[in-house]
Order: sequence, then structure tokens, then C-alpha cells
Amino acid sequence: MPAADDVQTSAENVLEDLDAAALSYAERAAGLPDAAAAALRDELARYCLPFAGRLARRYRGRGEPLEDLEQVARLGLVKAIDRYDPERGSFTAYAVITISGEIKRHFRDKTWGVHVPRRVQDLSLEVGHASTALTNALSRNPTVAELADRLQVTEDAVVEALESSAGYSPASLNAPVTGGDGSTEFGDQLGGADVDLELVDDRITVSGLLLRLPARERRMLAMRFYGNRTQAEIAAELGISQMHVSRLLSRALSWLREAMLSDVPPRWEGSGSQSEHHPMRVAVDRAGGVLTVRIYGEVDRDTAERLRVALRHAVSTALPDRMVVDLSKVPLVDAAGVAVLVDAATAAGVAEVDLSLAGTQPYVSRILGVSGLGPLLERDNGRGQNQR
Repeated sequence: MPAADDVQTSAENVLEDLDAAALSYAERAAGLPDAAAAALRDELARYCLPFAGRLARRYRGRGEPLEDLEQVARLGLVKAIDRYDPERGSFTAYAVITISGEIKRHFRDKTWGVHVPRRVQDLSLEVGHASTALTNALSRNPTVAELADRLQVTEDAVVEALESSAGYSPASLNAPVTGGDGSTEFGDQLGGADVDLELVDDRITVSGLLLRLPARERRMLAMRFYGNRTQAEIAAELGISQMHVSRLLSRALSWLREAMLSDVPPRWEGSGSQSEHHPMRVAVDRAGGVLTVRIYGEVDRDTAERLRVALRHAVSTALPDRMVVDLSKVPLVDAAGVAVLVDAATAAGVAEVDLSLAGTQPYVSRILGVSGLGPLLERDNGRGQNQR
């Protein structure tokens, strides 16, 4: 094994040989034609290749293949030979500076995975060196403030350099996930566009509008769309018919749709003051030759028979007065309710009682209009105009 003195002497001889070879090249190439000078340059470059390779190996292990670093070092060697001036000093010293600079420029310009401004790249390298030095001196990781004080820059600049250093070698989206089954890639774990984000405003608006609905309608909507209950199951729990549930849901959804498209929510046509099961009640009074039957609540299969009895009794006692059925407090009439009103109109015709329907809400008015009771509504409207 050679002694340390022998190794040092050998390295010095190599450097002296490079300087001597460079001087010889400069003297021989002076005044020669370009072709002959180029041949001498190639000869000197081949002689210096081992020297360039040793400089390239200093930078291995930094994420770049050694073959690429050797190519960059050879390019720097050629530039050093072309720019060498014997009067300015040692060729070896000049070649070391030129080749090292070319390798560093390669790392700065070619190896970053994300484009980062040059000033940030340079500061990132300085932060890395300063962090290593302070870690050895303090026996701990330095803070941003300590790094900024050592480099005489602002803390924001240090933070920017630290964040940008992640762009030097970004992780691949196709890299397998550590600890996975091998088929899962890193990109599979990244979130995509949240299509529900645009629905946030609508959800908030609907939540506020639901509070304007009566308790029963809110409960039915919750059972149907949040509890995934069928209309038959809802009807069984609330003690009403499935058709009634269908009508109530349709009316509530229509109101919500109209309210969503309006700056001011429309008026809810329901009674709103009834209890959860909206029981119907009938009030009768006589004044000024008019027998008025006021109905409160919904008229459906469950309440139709009681209304039938009340209207038959009112018809039998109406003469000689006129009979008016006030429906202003009736938010809904189903098929059974329409049948009761048709029966009352028939009984009034037989008894020759002047019967009219007053105060119908729009939803109820549409139902009665297509059920053959339109003339009673029209006669009521006309008489109201004459009275005015």
C-alpha cells in the first residue's frame, strides 16, 4: 500500500503534468491552421478526461446520474481548453473553476423539477449549507430566524427558499404508495374537484326555507328524502292516506322550488296554525240573509264524512237564505273532499238553495275548477263584484 506522501506526490505530479501539457498545447497550436489546432485540442482533452471525471464524481449522490455529470464535466473541460491563456496562470486551477461552475450550472438550470427563479435557487442552496452548519454548531435544527440572521436576509425569503426546495425533485404521481398493495399510486390519493361545492349556497337556502314550512310538511320531507321512507310508510306513520301524502309532498316541493327562484319567498297556502294532524272543523253563522259555512283545515278522506254531514245539515236549514261555503282556510282538498262539495251542490240544487264557494286558495281553486265546480266559483266572484 503506498504511503500518504507518495499519494500526495502523485497528485501533484498529475497537476504539474496537466499544466505542462496545456503549456505545450498553447505553444504548438500557436500559428497552426485550424484543423491542426483542433487535433491538438482533442489530444489535450483526451489526456485531461480522467481529471474531469474525478471532478464529476465529487457531485455524485445528488440525484443526477454519474454519466450525465461526466458529460457536463467534459463540456466544461473543452470550454477551459478553448479559453485558456498561459499568461493568466495555471491551467489546472482554471479548469477546476470552469468545470465546477459548469456542473453547478447544470444542477441549477437542468435538474429542478419545477421552474424556480434563479435567485431563489441560489438562496435555497445557501439555506441548505447554512442549515447544515448551524445544525452542527447548535446540535439541533436551526429556526427560520437563525437562518435569516446568518444569511442576512429576511425571514420571508428563507421561508420561500425552504418551500421552493421541494420543487427540486417533486414526487411522481405514479409512484406506488408506501405500505399499499402495489396497485395504488400516489396520484390516486389526491382529491379531485368537489362538484358538491357549488351546491353549498342552495343547501343553505333550502335549510332556511324548510323552517318556513309547517311541522308536518318538514317531517314528511325529512322522512322521504333523508330517511328514504316510501309514501306508504309515511302515510302509515302519520295516519293519513298515501294519496294525501303524495299531494302534500308535491305541494311542499312546488313551494320550495318557487321560493328558491324568488327573491322573496311566496306565501305558504297552508293554514299553518293547525296541529300536526291538521284536524278539520266547521263553523256556521247566519247574518244579513246569508248562511255562511266556514271550513278550517284540510278536507281529505279522513275528514270528508264529517264535512258531508255538516254541509247536508246546512243545506236543510239554509232556506230562505243564500248559502256560502267559505274555503279561505282550506289549504288542500283531495278527491274525497271534492266529492263532498259536489254532493253539497247537488243537495242545494234539489233544495233550491243558492250555493256558492268563496275564498278558495289558488291550489284549491284549480282542483275545484277541473272538478266541475267552476260555475259556483265564478258566480261567487261575480256576486262579489256586484256587491262592491
